[in-house]
Amino acid sequence: MKKSSFVALIMGTVSGVLFALGMCMALLPEWDAFTEGIIFGSVGLVLGIVTLITWCIMEKKKLPKMNVKTVLLIIYSVVAVLILGVGMCFCLVWSNIIPGTLLGLLGIIMLIALIPMIKGIK
Repeated sequence: MKKSSFVALIMGTVSGVLFALGMCMALLPEWDAFTEGIIFGSVGLVLGIVTLITWCIMEKKKLPKMNVKTVLLIIYSVVAVLILGVGMCFCLVWSNIIPGTLLGLLGIIMLIALIPMIKGIK
């Protein structure tokens, strides 16, 4: 594993955990930590952007161009992750196992479909 990939892996994991923890803190009323959750989530987002920039610098690559295809892929991936998360909420919070499992599987399939959308089929 190259050093740039390892650094991106560690930084990406930390940013993802901070963002997820922040969203849990902000959105779960039982935790009563909305303000702290917004701070944690924002730090996670910023660290994710720093991770991308750091990886591009270490790999001596340019930042990805923001064109219509990139924006649509980002929107698609956000929708896929939200569908997966709603499926998990159905199962774990609202005790609706069958619809939750179906929604979760749909979200996973949508996320797997990102690979050929981005890389293409050769």
